Amino acid sequence: MMGMNFTMILPPLLSLACGIAILIWPRLLNYIVAFYLIFFGLAGLIPLF
Repeated sequence: MMGMNFTMILPPLLSLACGIAILIWPRLLNYIVAFYLIFFGLAGLIPLF
């Protein structure tokens, strides 16, 4: 149960943290978007292997 609650609350917390970081350092937007795309791209490919 603990893992399920953690996985459900992680994306909103991560989004909130990234949004605040972008407000403070607008230059971070490029890096955050790049890491987001790389992470979910790799996560989508992993089940294929």
